[in-house]
Amino acid sequence: MTTRYPAFANEILDLFAEREAALTDIAIIQPADPFLDMAGEDLRRRIFLTESETGKSLCLRPEFTIPVCRDHIETRATTPRRYGYLGEVFRQRREGGAEFFQAGIEDLGAGDRAGADARSLADAHALLARVLPGRGLRVTLGDQAVFEAVLAALGLPRGWQERLARAFGSSEMLDAAIAECASPPAAARLPREIASLVARGDEAALSDRIQQDMEAAGLSATAGREPCEIARRLIEKAELRSVRLADSALDVLKSFLAIRAPLAEAGERLAAFAGEAGLFIDEAVENFNERISRIVEQDVPLSGISYSAHFGRPLDYYTGFIFEIGAEGMDQTLVGGGRYDRLLTLLGAEKPIPGVGFSVWLDRVSALKEQAE
Repeated sequence: MTTRYPAFANEILDLFAEREAALTDIAIIQPADPFLDMAGEDLRRRIFLTESETGKSLCLRPEFTIPVCRDHIETRATTPRRYGYLGEVFRQRREGGAEFFQAGIEDLGAGDRAGADARSLADAHALLARVLPGRGLRVTLGDQAVFEAVLAALGLPRGWQERLARAFGSSEMLDAAIAECASPPAAARLPREIASLVARGDEAALSDRIQQDMEAAGLSATAGREPCEIARRLIEKAELRSVRLADSALDVLKSFLAIRAPLAEAGERLAAFAGEAGLFIDEAVENFNERISRIVEQDVPLSGISYSAHFGRPLDYYTGFIFEIGAEGMDQTLVGGGRYDRLLTLLGAEKPIPGVGFSVWLDRVSALKEQAE
């Protein structure tokens, strides 16, 4: 494993100190289950898995957000608290390589969510501006909370709302989910006993049967979804096949997802959309506009920020504000981040702890710096 930090690492550490983000040290070997359960399908496929001597499923650290949150819970740290990190992550990547550096800040426990969102974006923007001086930056924002508010206002059954919300962040998965919602597929051909358990909605018995079949086939649950998750999804799909999204609701949903606007105009566009569609999403729009006001206070230039209603990030733990930052003339993302208010509870926190943070792909930043030199 390489231990050579980027040449500009000290600039990042200086920014952490200025922004009152305590540098944290996170173990490279991590329990695999939290990532398999919560990190999203895209990341699950690229994790490096191993086992302990006792058979416990482990992995090389594929990202920092989940480990930082676990460490916060295990040390019973007080909140609010801000953590900075700089270190290696390990995952298979399309552009090649499996080991690279990330840096970022996780902001846990801040009660002022709009303010914390704006500060996270400002921190990320400031980090890039410091290590890439003079480089034009472009920011794309999304908001999963607004998307979920639209789904609820359309009156979709809870199952379809959850199905579509899970797909948010992947254009391909979301388009496929919407297509299924408009025209539910025919039932898959299942073995008779499993089909009977699905029809009865007996999740416990179905999970047990799936586990027996996996063990008989020599399959490990860590190689994919857990038997209980497979059972839940099969029953959910059977229930959803009985509901079809009306054409009028489908048109409204597609109209929402087509919204693209400079951030300064985005609040008005959302309000106009809601009025034309007859949807009551006032609270989500108010929260959205409050965040814009707080971003302005952080002196992040709005001229470089756009809002896309379709934009999300392929990690299951995001719950609201989502953003990415890139550089002019470069297709790859340099920074990705967002809000994850449910994550710490899912990881075992005794009470809800709000969270927001971002990660920087330092190898991509290094490549840009080399081009400029």
